[in-house]
Amino acid sequence: MLDFFIPSAIAAGEAVNASSDASQPGWEGLVFPVALIAIFYFLLIRPQQKRNKDHKKMVGDAAKGDEIITNGGLLGKITEVGDHFITLEIGANMSVQLMKSSISSVMPKGTYKAAIKPEAKAKK
Repeated sequence: MLDFFIPSAIAAGEAVNASSDASQPGWEGLVFPVALIAIFYFLLIRPQQKRNKDHKKMVGDAAKGDEIITNGGLLGKITEVGDHFITLEIGANMSVQLMKSSISSVMPKGTYKAAIKPEAKAKK
């Protein structure tokens, strides 16, 4: 009984192989994956590399007297700059040491002074 089905299955497999050779995609099959990779590069990878480059430059340019905000939200003025750490004045006679990489952004001059004025008025 099985001998009856086997020759027809083999013949059908040969017919499928013969027809699939003519319909296999060439370079058209590569267009979608290449486009997907290009989209990921321009929308995800490239902007992240640019942000990392800008942050590295900002951290490298940090100098004494700059007013910064840290990743933790501290606002202060840089009083010392080392190789990997900075000393940040966050209040009168109050300083902390932070890693340079924890700098979130550099603020315009006068931001720190304007931020501590309301506290000084409240103490009087």
